[in-house]
Amino acid sequence: MSGSSKAVDTAIPEFKQILGHPAPLWMLFMTEFWERFAFYGIRWALVLYIVAQFHGGAASGEADANLTYGSYLALVYAAALFGGYVADRVLGYQRSILVGAAFMAAGLFMIALPDPTIFKVGLATIITGNGLFKPNISTMVGKLYAAADSRRDSGFTIFYMGINAGAFVAPILTQYLAQYVFNTGDIPDYKVVFIASGIGMLISLVWFFIGRKGLQGIGMPEAQAASPARVLYVIAGCLATIPVVFALLAVGAQQLQGVLTVLFILLAVMLLVEGYRNGPVARDKVWAMMIIFAFNILFWMFFEQAGSSFTFLAENIVNRSFGEWIFPTAWFQSVNSIAIITCAPVIAAIWIYTARRNVEPSIPRKFGLGLIFNGLAFLLLVFALKTLVVDGKIPFWTLFMVYVIQSIGELCLSPIGLSMVTKLAPTRLVGLGMGGWFLSTGIGNNLSGIFASHVSGESGMSVESALSGYNFGFWSLVIGGVLLFLLAPLIQKLMHGVK
Repeated sequence: MSGSSKAVDTAIPEFKQILGHPAPLWMLFMTEFWERFAFYGIRWALVLYIVAQFHGGAASGEADANLTYGSYLALVYAAALFGGYVADRVLGYQRSILVGAAFMAAGLFMIALPDPTIFKVGLATIITGNGLFKPNISTMVGKLYAAADSRRDSGFTIFYMGINAGAFVAPILTQYLAQYVFNTGDIPDYKVVFIASGIGMLISLVWFFIGRKGLQGIGMPEAQAASPARVLYVIAGCLATIPVVFALLAVGAQQLQGVLTVLFILLAVMLLVEGYRNGPVARDKVWAMMIIFAFNILFWMFFEQAGSSFTFLAENIVNRSFGEWIFPTAWFQSVNSIAIITCAPVIAAIWIYTARRNVEPSIPRKFGLGLIFNGLAFLLLVFALKTLVVDGKIPFWTLFMVYVIQSIGELCLSPIGLSMVTKLAPTRLVGLGMGGWFLSTGIGNNLSGIFASHVSGESGMSVESALSGYNFGFWSLVIGGVLLFLLAPLIQKLMHGVK
């Protein structure tokens, strides 16, 4: 996250090789697998649990659930602003990951307690821990390879498969445990979902604690920063941060949006001041980055319906019956991972094919394609809600394909985001530029909760409210995508040859 690191930057050790890659890669793969298992294990259940537990199952609670979910995701991304700084400047990567994992596990067990205050304190604890864990585990992968190592990209690809494997397994397993193993009624035992996710996070913590010896010092702090007292300082800082995060969750999504917007404006001003100070080329690159950030907000505002309004759509308006068997709502959350694993090689091959023929889309146009594919997913929902409703339900395949189409849009946009930032941000403020990317994603996630609350309305989602909301989503995304295509030449000019 930081432009310059004070963590140890030693020569890369001679690691044992497994399947052509350093052995610690596979340890990090499984560490991330279990962390993603924990994160995605609760993703499908959060909004359903809030309605069932804190609103007595009344559909009028859907709006509050959507708002809470959006704020939670927004703060998860905002917390990444600080986690990289702590690892770089205070604690080192290994110890930051361990402390973050411990806080995440504690938070996951806390949200299993059926009290609204403890629930939000638990979410705040997960957010705080995720800020230390998420940005730093990825950094550790990069430190296993020399900058010029040709295996570097494939190493990250393997690591990315760990992310998606955990995200695929988690909804299926946690739903099965909650619905069939520990519950005999129609409503899943959501506490089991959160406990299972907490156990998954503990496995991630223990796995990394044992396996970190194989890193041979990579990610450890400098000698003068190795004092155990620093761990205590960071833990104390996390404990002091939790009430702040809780307060941000408690004030509501509308007020949180104001806070996030002010943060984003301040960050943008700092980047622009640095850009102007470094001359016209740096200035133009920062402006290009800011424009891309704005469209990134739009993308995630609608993409993250996947965990909020789409969940209520699946639960109430999608025909999930296959004879006597009903497709679980939770399993829709695994479709994205299947689509990413399946489609990522195809999208990569398309970019290679077009690059060889000098017709590869520019970065702005790839972002535009991401918005348009996201919009096409909403168009399919609009079509289904207008013409395919039978007995108040739309066909199963429509929502399934919505997740697939959105995933294609994600592949057009998300993989190039961080790489773009490293090339466009002022040299001294690359970390701040990364923070801008995460913050723009967080703002989009918070807006996703606000939008989802309008889709559900005051009395819960209906075919009519879903049709109205998703029609707005379609037009917003398609107009945004077309506008980005039109602006692409200007943005490309501002990028001064960055590809």
